[in-house]
This record gives sequence, C-alpha cells and structure tokens, in this order.
Amino acid sequence: MLWFSFVLLCIVALVQADYKPASTSQTDKLFGIAVLSAAEYYKKNPPKTCNLKTVAVRREWSTLSLADRKSYTDAVNCLMKKPSMYSPTAVPGARSRFDDFVATHIKQTLTIHGTANFLSWHRYFTWAYEQALRNECGYKGYQPYWNWGKSAFDPIHSPYFDGSDGSMGGNGVYEAHNATEGLPTLINPIPPGVGGGCVKTGPFKNLQVNLGPVSSTLSTVPNQAGNGLNYNPRCLKRDISPWVSSRWNKDSDSFALINNNTDIYWFQTAMQGFFNVGDYGVHTGGHFTYLGDPAGDLFTSPGDPMFYLHHGQIDRTWWIWQNLDPKRRLSAISGTITLDNMPPSRNGTLEDAIDLEVNAAQVKIGDVMSTVEGPLCYIYV
Repeated sequence: MLWFSFVLLCIVALVQADYKPASTSQTDKLFGIAVLSAAEYYKKNPPKTCNLKTVAVRREWSTLSLADRKSYTDAVNCLMKKPSMYSPTAVPGARSRFDDFVATHIKQTLTIHGTANFLSWHRYFTWAYEQALRNECGYKGYQPYWNWGKSAFDPIHSPYFDGSDGSMGGNGVYEAHNATEGLPTLINPIPPGVGGGCVKTGPFKNLQVNLGPVSSTLSTVPNQAGNGLNYNPRCLKRDISPWVSSRWNKDSDSFALINNNTDIYWFQTAMQGFFNVGDYGVHTGGHFTYLGDPAGDLFTSPGDPMFYLHHGQIDRTWWIWQNLDPKRRLSAISGTITLDNMPPSRNGTLEDAIDLEVNAAQVKIGDVMSTVEGPLCYIYV
C-alpha cells in the first residue's frame, strides 16, 4: 500500500511538472495596442491625481514569485480573522471582514448582474477588497489577476489550482455528485469532475465558508433557509472543470469578446453569457471553472477567494476594451438597474451610486469608469 501511494505521488508530481500554460498571444496583442492608445489619450488628458509615481501595478498570478503569492494568500487568511464590521442584526452570519464582502455581494446580487453597473460595481468592489488587504492586513502588493487563457486546457495542474503553497488552493477531494446546472436555462450541464468535496490542499485548506448558499448549483449542498446572511459554517468545496474552461475561457474567447464587440451593451452581455443558447461567456465560465460551494452560487461566490483573481481578469478585459478607444469607451454605459431588466426598470447612468456599505465610501459609477481617476489609481501589466 505504501509503495502504491509513493508511485501515485510520483505520477501526480510528473503531471504537475508537465503543466504548460497555453498561449495568450491574441489578447497580448490587443493589450499592447490598448497600452499605446491609453498612453496617447492620457498624455492629452492627464489624470487629476494619479501619476506614474503613485500608480499601482496589477500583475498576473503566475508571474508573481512564490514569496509574493504567499504574501497575498497570507493577507487573505488574515482578513478572515479580522472581526466583521456589520452589526449582528444586519448580517448574523458574518464572522470576519472577509465575510463582509461576501455579505455585501449577497445583498446586492440582483442589482449588480445583467445591469448597467455590472462592470463598474465589480471594479470598485475588487478595488475595495484590495484596499482591505493592504490597509487592514499589511499586504504590500496589489490585486493579482488570473489570465484564463493560460490555464484553459489544464486548470487542475495550473499554478492557480495545483494545491501547492503558491496556489489559490487545490481541487476538492473526490465526492460523488450529479452534473452541475450552471445556467438557469439548464442548457449545457457541467459533467462531474474528479473533485466536488472539501479543498484540503493549499493556503485555503482550512477555510470555513460562513454565509449562503442562496442559489447552490452543487447537488451535495442545499440552500440555506432565509436570505443567505445567517451563519452556516462549512468547508470550501470545488470541482475544477477543464470541460468549462476549454469551452469558454480560452484566449481566443477573450480575443473575440474584445475584438468583436464595439458597443458596451454587447460587450458586457457577451461577457456574461448568452444563457438561452447555453453560452456561459468568460464571466460565468470563469466562475464555473472552479465550480463548487460557494463558487457556483451567484450570490455567495466571493466566499471562494479565487473570486477576486477572476474579477481582476474581468476588470482587465474591460480595461483593454476601454483603452482601445478611450475617448468613447471610458464613458460608455448601457443597461438598466435590475437583473436582465426583471422587473422592468429605468436605465442606469454615470450618476448612479455604488454603495459597498461597510467596505468602502460611496461613489458614483462615473467615478470609477477609469482606473486612474476618482479613488482609483492602478494599471495592468
């Protein structure tokens, strides 16, 4: 038995050593064009307060040193130990500052997806989380992002999910479960993978999920009674899915999204997916690449720390799209203020507020349309 275990470990090590990131050359070219375009634009229209001396630089996870990755995950674990700023009556289940962000997302889910503020709200939300890591937990770096295309064909053995100390945690242990209905239309259910159970490797092997789920998609996890804000302690579960990532999160998918959609409505709609035809889009596809609990719950998804690397890439994709034509796209907004306009509602505007409650000061959408204006001062490399 010991010999078998040794051989199995050697095989796993060899597979991990053979991991090779896929090319992201298509979006790399768009990124290069966007950088030149942005430089020209801001030369003529300099930001009011952000400059080359003060601007933060966000980097891709796999390019960070192991020490820098560990500094990030240490800060995340620190945030999970800081007391919640919500009152117990407002969010009875919150036990930490990390939970505060989950709670805010749960409370506002139906007005921040399929809406005019989808991209701007999540931009500010991810920035506020980054500030909490830096200001409350001493993190010296900035929010990293996950370039989906690099791991699209082998996410399980990638530096994002390989379960090493330099990862964002591993796959869950195997637990039998049904296909995952990732879309509300029940088209393209996700076949069960080799995980599904508790994550027991990597920096978040002891993570306790406290809130939700409200709309669970993992068959082994029932929804919490109520609004998802009550205390419901359980482990982090994942079933990493190359079936999803190889269909909706390839570099070619990101390239097509940015290159083929010149209008903000179609850009943000295609990004979130065309559920009526079973298309997950890069946004939903990203979430369901590491599907499980809470990642597969639209409401509680920030309870998996990978959420913020995923939305770092969502923001970077929007950043590239905006800076390909900054004169027009830095103010481009479309959509209403309710999820897929249900119930029917007015159009969103740049004057609409983004209120992250205990997590950050209230701003207007217009304040965060550029990553170097208003409270924001960061770029991507």
